[in-house]
Formats: sequence, C-alpha cells, structure tokens
Amino acid sequence: MHAPAPRFPFGTGAGLDIDPGYAALGAGDSPARVTMPFGGEAWLATRHADVKFVLSDRRFSRSESVLPDKPRFWEQLGLDGIGYQDPPDHSRLRRLVTKAFSVRRVEEFRPRVHEIVGSLLDDLAGETPPVDLVQAYALRVPGVVICEFLGVPYEDRDRFEPFFDVVVATDAVPVDEIIKARQQLENYFSELIERERRTPTDGLFGALVRVRDNEDKLSEKELVEFGFGLIVAGHETTGSEISNFLLTLLRHPRQMAKLRDDPGLVPQAVEELLRYVPLLTIGGIPFAAKEDVQVGGVLVRAGEIVIPSLEAANRDGDVFPDPHSLDITRTDNGHVTFSHGIHHCLGAQLARVELQSAVAGLLRRFPGIRLAVPETEIEWKTGLVVRGPKALPVTW
Repeated sequence: MHAPAPRFPFGTGAGLDIDPGYAALGAGDSPARVTMPFGGEAWLATRHADVKFVLSDRRFSRSESVLPDKPRFWEQLGLDGIGYQDPPDHSRLRRLVTKAFSVRRVEEFRPRVHEIVGSLLDDLAGETPPVDLVQAYALRVPGVVICEFLGVPYEDRDRFEPFFDVVVATDAVPVDEIIKARQQLENYFSELIERERRTPTDGLFGALVRVRDNEDKLSEKELVEFGFGLIVAGHETTGSEISNFLLTLLRHPRQMAKLRDDPGLVPQAVEELLRYVPLLTIGGIPFAAKEDVQVGGVLVRAGEIVIPSLEAANRDGDVFPDPHSLDITRTDNGHVTFSHGIHHCLGAQLARVELQSAVAGLLRRFPGIRLAVPETEIEWKTGLVVRGPKALPVTW
C-alpha cells in the first residue's frame, strides 16, 4: 500500500511564485501521484516533454476527464463547451472560429488595440495616484478589446462582467452561485443572439449566429457557450496577466529598466513573462487516458487522470537554461502557457498583441510607475482558476 499522495494544487494561488510542492516531488518524479480536491488520486506531469505529450496525444481525452467518477478540481459537474470536447466535435467547432483568430486577422486588428490602449492610458493619466491598476487598466484593456473583436457591445458589460470571477471559481463561491452565474451569462448571450437575428452586425459573434442559422454547423446551445466562453477567457486571463506582468517587472527592476530603455525587446519580453509567470492556480487542465499509455517512466492506466502542469513544464531546466530566472532577452522560448496540440489557446495571438501593447504603453507613458503600497499588503484572488491580485495600487 503506497503512502498518501500529496494534495494538489499545492497552494492557494496567492502570489506569483512557483509553489515549492513541485520541487518536493523530485526532478525524476514525472508523472507523480497527487490527491485531487474531489474524487481521489491523479497523475501530475511536470516535465516539458511529458506535458507536451499528454496535450497532443489522441489517447488522452478532455470529455472523459469531466465524467462524474473522475478526480477533479471542483465540486460541480456537467462542464461543457469546446474546451471539454474531443474530435470530431472539437474539430468541427474549432474550425468555425480558427480563421477569425488567425495571425493575419489579429495583426490587422493590432492598430485598433494600440488605439484602445492609448485611450485607456489617457484615462489613467487623468487619475490622481495612487490608482488601482487592476480596475483602472488591466481589466479594461481586454474587456474593450475582446468585446470589439467579437462584436459584443461593451456598453452591455454590466450584464456579463460581474459574473466572470464566479464562473472561473474553484471553491471561492458555492456551487449554486456558479450555476446561477453561468445561467446569467447564457441568458445574456441568448438575448444577444436574438438581437443579432433582428439587426445583423459584422462581428465574429454575428457571423457565428449566421453559421448557426444558415449552415446548421452548430447548435443553439453551442452558440451560447461559444459566446460566453470566448469573452470570459479573453477577459479574465489577459486582464490578470497584465497585472501579474507589471508586478513581476517591478520585482525585477533591472529587467524592467532594460525593457523600458529598449522597446524592441517587448515581443520576446512578453514571451518570457508568459513562461515565467504562473497563471493557472490549478496548474493545468486534466485529461483522461482512453487506454493504457506510457508517459515518461510511468504506465498510466485506461481511465486514469493526468494533469499536464504548464507552470512546471515552463520551469524545466532541460529545456530552459536557468529556468527560475527572468530573462527578457531569452530567445529560444518554447513555453506551453497557451497549451499545446488541439487545445492550444484559440486567442493566443490576440492575447500576445494585447499584452505587448498594454505593457509597452504603460512603461512608455509612466516610466516611473511603482507600487503605492508594500508588496506584502497586496491581496490576492484565491479560489479561482486564474491567479492575480485583487487590486494593485500604483503611483508614478
């Protein structure tokens, strides 16, 4: 009888440091056994090669990972949407939006992102410091960008923004509140669908409505899930990362000065920050083995759950020299923050453009930006899938 596996996630997600629980596993222990919050034990893959293997091998299933009898992070069941599907349904849905998020289309949208960031920086400059960067800037950038990119009216934000933190909660709120929040989002997007049918627009969401009505390539339920899934993912993750990136740069003043003095480093600096800064409090998204599969030195049995840890893979010393150091000049950066394989983040290129513009614009407009409180006084969101500060008071 083996000893009880350590509980996972190892910490609450408060702060930006990698939890020491990963180091305690030992360099050779990948995958390792961990105990999930609900349902028992799972495998945790931490090596870069193992993580990419699990994310890309078709013998691992997302849809089977959320069955009621599987170990899981949260109490609620019945999760759905494109992120919880396997081919062929996943392939069908992904094809519908892949072109909309193509590198070419996002690059065409880049000047508009710069305009949005510039306008929000103007608003920020009009405030009297100290200012909470989270509410005044970090969440507003992706909020405006993703709404405009999708064709969702930003003036409707009071109908959906209040529910974002709830629907990405693990244990921060009761399950019934999560269910109610999802229902509120579904109601809003159902109404938006009817609005689009009455008065068509040329946004991405309007195009999906016409695909539903004219080509019958997705169901009404899938259309609703696309709507709130894309806007929640596009808002919450990027907004948290803008705050996290600034705080990380403030903790590394030499790196920050180098970036401020050489704006040409912004693209690779963003890639390094994506690698270095852990985003998910749960480490990674579970997959279920559909058959017996060898992962690293471990035989994962059919039906068992494997969690490919993105943050651990991003600190793999076999792939990244000096992995625990922030180096904004790092060029060979094969991080997996946007996942890998068929579940690679749809909005990865849009997020890159937003992060590059938001970080560069902030440092250019406010070269003397600094924390207005000691770092120890920063409060962190906990019980959510995405980590980030509740507020980030800054001055300049």
